[in-house]
Amino acid sequence: MGNIRILDDHLANQIAAGEVVERPSSVVKELVENAIDAGSRTIDVTVEEGGVKSIRVVDDGSGMAPEDLELAFERHATSKIRTGKDLFAIRSLGFRGEALPSIAAVARVEVLSGAGEDGVARRIVIEGGTKLAFEEAAAPRGTDFRVRDLFFNTPARLKYMKTVQTELGHITDYMYRLALSRPDIAFRLEHNGTQLLDTAGTGDLQQAAAAVYGTATAKRMIPIAAETPDYKLSGWIARPDVTRSNRGGITVVVNGRYVRNFQVAQAILSGYHTLLPINRYPVAILHIEMEPTLVDVNVHPAKLEVRFSKDAELSEAVQHAVRAALRKETLIPSGMAGREQRRSPNGARPQAVQETLRLYDPKPAPFAEPPRPPSPYAAPRPNASAPTPPAPPRAATAGESRAPYHAAPATPQRLWEPRDAERVLRAMGPLPAAPGRAPGEPMEDSASPVPQADPGEAAASPEAAAPYAPPPSDDDAPDAPDTPNASDAAEEGPRFPQLYPIGQLHGTYIVAQNEDGLFLIDQHAAHERINYEAFYRKFGSVEAVSQLTLFSHTIEFTSAEAQTLRGRLPLLESVGVYLEPFGGNTFKVRSHPSWFPAGEEAALIEEMTQWVLTERSPDVAKIREASAIMCSCKASIKANQPQSHAALEALLSRLAACVNPFTCPHGRPIVVSFTKRDLEKMFKRVM
Repeated sequence: MGNIRILDDHLANQIAAGEVVERPSSVVKELVENAIDAGSRTIDVTVEEGGVKSIRVVDDGSGMAPEDLELAFERHATSKIRTGKDLFAIRSLGFRGEALPSIAAVARVEVLSGAGEDGVARRIVIEGGTKLAFEEAAAPRGTDFRVRDLFFNTPARLKYMKTVQTELGHITDYMYRLALSRPDIAFRLEHNGTQLLDTAGTGDLQQAAAAVYGTATAKRMIPIAAETPDYKLSGWIARPDVTRSNRGGITVVVNGRYVRNFQVAQAILSGYHTLLPINRYPVAILHIEMEPTLVDVNVHPAKLEVRFSKDAELSEAVQHAVRAALRKETLIPSGMAGREQRRSPNGARPQAVQETLRLYDPKPAPFAEPPRPPSPYAAPRPNASAPTPPAPPRAATAGESRAPYHAAPATPQRLWEPRDAERVLRAMGPLPAAPGRAPGEPMEDSASPVPQADPGEAAASPEAAAPYAPPPSDDDAPDAPDTPNASDAAEEGPRFPQLYPIGQLHGTYIVAQNEDGLFLIDQHAAHERINYEAFYRKFGSVEAVSQLTLFSHTIEFTSAEAQTLRGRLPLLESVGVYLEPFGGNTFKVRSHPSWFPAGEEAALIEEMTQWVLTERSPDVAKIREASAIMCSCKASIKANQPQSHAALEALLSRLAACVNPFTCPHGRPIVVSFTKRDLEKMFKRVM
């Protein structure tokens, strides 16, 4: 007699349950997805003790006819597909016919389902795979599915269940995903008498996001929409100041099905390029509609992963959609978020703050006086022949009274637009070197790379804010990652407000204002963003890279590092750094771009070589960006470096000309705002 035999149905179902029913959340997933496929508009889920003791799912869907109810608990019984061709055009969430018999094999199940409006239904009771009852009952149209004592007959499985809170966390997470996948369905989740989720089912995705993430987060989200010949994208993404510590805030929905897909999630992150801090992730809800033939949903036991036939095209579309949506927004976070009030015991301002708050002799509010003469950074006005407006009044001297601050005029001030930035960057050339000083070398009377310009020269020399201006660009020069093309820039409209500096705090933060309120600017982050965009263009310019300067410096490596570096020298050469063997494991720097930050060449080149050695999959695009970030950080002004008023004005003008003036290359915010209403609330002027 042979050793191979066919297992009986009961044992086969228990084995299948090991794949389908991994934990209580698996049961909730299968039952709720069946309810969605039945066309339900309201789905109520009630669980006890993390779902191990009891799970109940009630829906108002189409229900099941008596013969279907009994047949549904047979293996591979399904109403979703008929032939093999149907596997390549699946639109339903379930289709295998394995879930119900697998659940019934390891739990006590009771189902009450009616398919008509006459109140007549059928009730079936199954315990451990054995049918105990099948009878008529009275119930409205829909299905009431109860699962009790999960894994009661498989103690080994029950032994490895996690804590109640862990199992409940898996259930709530998947219910949240379903609520974001189908905002047109009203979902309710209750655990041990406590309601955890309640959505309205109006079809408004932002409203569903508010039910999941809270109203405050939902208000900080912006819509996205895009369409290609194969894909239609829609959803909501959070502003960069709303982040999470992991990718759990990213929800991807394909044809109404929540899926986990690394490539799509990575495309969303790429769309936020340099807008997110390190190790922080966005909140995003992305719906993707496509022909079912372009996606394979039958590649994962729980149907949580899919394969796309045109994944590269999809990733590009997602990245472009996210980036386009963010470019339309003014991404300045509010200083009121998470505000903590700190006061000294006697209510007085600490002495240290009094000493480090450097206020310049303020002029009358620029938005309460006649407009300033146009800045060389401003776009030309339509009427070029109009007379130049008078200059603002001089600052009041001792003993004189200053003009009071007034409300903003009815006509709003002009804001910077991306097309202005492109025009400015094309017009700006490299800064001339002062006599006896190399390009980029700090002036002797200044402790920082930002020259202490004479106030009278500020209008004529806005370049003084930073030593490294972007080189003149041509049509063939590659754009920075955050640089929109001309057609995008023309459609985006204003983004960055014009700011007027009024002082410095701790020699680190610029205090500025306009008619909207108060702004704090991190001077190092601002200068770093300016330099990053300039260096990125330089690293991508063949002309700039070819301008090399001989530099005598040697770097020693380990044997393994030297072997790796020999194969990656072309990457360094692509950004203008040429190394040559100098005996043993030592390399000599033969030449490098002449515009490297003065005095930082050796440290910068060593840092670049370490990046090349440690990066898993380096390429030209990655080293170009990494090198630009390294240079921008070393070339920027630091904290605790006081600046003149003219230098602050020039720095803000240069920041406004950036394509992305909101975050530094590392994703940290540059500007934080306090609106006039925020200030009034802080001082209890409004309640």
